[in-house]
Amino acid sequence: MNQASNEVKNIMRKTGTTTLAIVCADGLVVAADKRGTYSSGIIVERDADKVHPIVDNIVVTGAGMSSAIDRVIKVARAELKLLEVRTNRKVTVKDAANLFMNMNYTNIRNYGEWELTHFLVAGKDIHGFRLFEAGADGTLKEHMTFAATGSGSIFAWPILESRFKKGMSTQEAMKIAAEAINQAQLRDTSSGSGFDIFTITEAGIKKVVSKDITPKAEL
Repeated sequence: MNQASNEVKNIMRKTGTTTLAIVCADGLVVAADKRGTYSSGIIVERDADKVHPIVDNIVVTGAGMSSAIDRVIKVARAELKLLEVRTNRKVTVKDAANLFMNMNYTNIRNYGEWELTHFLVAGKDIHGFRLFEAGADGTLKEHMTFAATGSGSIFAWPILESRFKKGMSTQEAMKIAAEAINQAQLRDTSSGSGFDIFTITEAGIKKVVSKDITPKAEL
């Protein structure tokens, strides 16, 4: 890689990120922090949206290069709309997850780390509430309990693993999601600046919390 390419790489914007999703008895809880950073570690955004509705009752969270995430989501929205038109049916959560998996598989092999993206795909369809993880390497996994991605996920996982209970409500899961994001923000410099929490229930997608927890000095 030449010097110019290295300079570009050093200022590329990453979301850093802690994103997570929890499967509940009455729906799903999806959460993410709000910090955006350059690859050098400089904070460039404190109100980044990392939970993205893509079609009715389906959302994705993205971790990785911000520009790549934005492009993949834009393409996915268009492709899923075309799929609905062509098949005359609503897309399923697995339809969406397979699309993100295929794009990740293609991108990582064609562009390498320049297109590194990692997605959680969560939503409701005719099969119920479902959660999938589209890995950066092009793998796909369905999660029946919870999942977390991003640089802060290693700090969120212990909270999820110790607090999760099968059959819990979305109200209970929201508290666990907030605790897990907070724990990640205490240890991961690329995660922080607050968090958003969404629920997906029979009533649809709803942003239930958007919190700024940026510390401010006071005298």
